[in-house]
Amino acid sequence: MERFPMTPQCKERLKDELDHLKSVERPAVVNAIEVAREHGDLKENAEYHAAKDRQGWIEARIRILEAKVSRAEVIDPATMSGDIVRFGATVTLMDSDTEQEITYAVVGEDESDVKRGFLNFKSPIARGILGKEEGDDVDIPTAGGVRSFEILTVEYKALDTSPVE
Repeated sequence: MERFPMTPQCKERLKDELDHLKSVERPAVVNAIEVAREHGDLKENAEYHAAKDRQGWIEARIRILEAKVSRAEVIDPATMSGDIVRFGATVTLMDSDTEQEITYAVVGEDESDVKRGFLNFKSPIARGILGKEEGDDVDIPTAGGVRSFEILTVEYKALDTSPVE
């Protein structure tokens, strides 16, 4: 069975979303379906069809979240140490061509945000640096061709992967 690596913060966020869907969104859409049914002919009732579509999305999202929460592999970067890149590491890389430094934290699928420096552990760059250590040179195939980086630092610390609103 597939495990879902994530930080403790991500698991809590997914549990909160699941609770919200079950306790707020699900009852609201059931009510919306009932109200739409009272308007008569269901074949041409746009409100009814919209509510049913919403209900389908909610139920699908609940199933996805339940699977992820139940099979979560919670990894807390704040409790880790070392200079080998693993899930949760914050890594500073130097682009060998431009000598520009960039910092990424390797995180789970539900908390990745490249613009904020959070890389999905399945992304090409993350896959290219996982298992490497400070000082290593890595060549990473990207859509724009192979890019070369040097791993400058690897650190483990608490991460704030909360979405920006």
